[in-house]
Amino acid sequence: MKIERVGVMSPGDMGQAVAIQLKARGLNVCTALERRSERSRVLAREAGLTDVGALERLVAECDAVLSIMDPGAAVDFARAAAHALRTTGRNTLVVDCNAIAPDTVREISDLIKQAGGRFLDAGIIGPPPRGKVKTNLFTSGPGAADLEQLAGPQLIVHVVGEGIGDASALKMCYGALTKGTQALGAAMLLAATRGGTADALFAELQGSQPQMLAWLKRGLALMPPKAYRWIAEMHEIADFVGEDPAAHELYVGAAHFYEQIAEDFEGDKKEVAALEAFMSKGG
Repeated sequence: MKIERVGVMSPGDMGQAVAIQLKARGLNVCTALERRSERSRVLAREAGLTDVGALERLVAECDAVLSIMDPGAAVDFARAAAHALRTTGRNTLVVDCNAIAPDTVREISDLIKQAGGRFLDAGIIGPPPRGKVKTNLFTSGPGAADLEQLAGPQLIVHVVGEGIGDASALKMCYGALTKGTQALGAAMLLAATRGGTADALFAELQGSQPQMLAWLKRGLALMPPKAYRWIAEMHEIADFVGEDPAAHELYVGAAHFYEQIAEDFEGDKKEVAALEAFMSKGG
């Protein structure tokens, strides 16, 4: 399959950065901004994306459509994409790149295939590829090597295997380790602050766990404005580890923690300020 025209839904932080890399690769990159937010419109204009308006036109005019969005919106988008496929009669390739559980991605795969489209599973690991930053796109499913056409110096494509759900399983494991650990770390730093032992904990971490402290400082400095997007991802991870009841509860708890941080970030920012104060210790 030759890919020349790619649709990106939606052009948020990650979607816009990926779209820019695809344009640098020489591909035509489009989006559909009907009923999208003003922020999405601004990001799309900044990236020079072609707005085709409705999702039906995006499906009709593109060889492949990448779904890059809040994981909580992934299934609803797949339903809309399936409707667009039926309406247009196209067999466009739809690639789900979201942080969702293998069972969820298989549900999406069924929706797309039953509508006459083709589907691939994918997971993005890494920050938005801007400047000199690189990120990895892992993909799986029949013909997953087709996505190697999207690869460039900053968007590295890896074929995981032929199974729908393989790439998403990898993303679940990675997110569980990184974002799950951030939730645990932030919860304990807040507990230390409430308990009056923040200075002593910082000094101990600085002396005995300097790499962990540095990692937490980097991650937690960027986490609060993104916490709202991680709620659904933690629930997906909880579903992924559902056969282990204790692990399931652990990640449901992480989802509730990120919900708490997201509400605080939109509110009085007391917990956000406490995390910032801890991170600023030691200069």
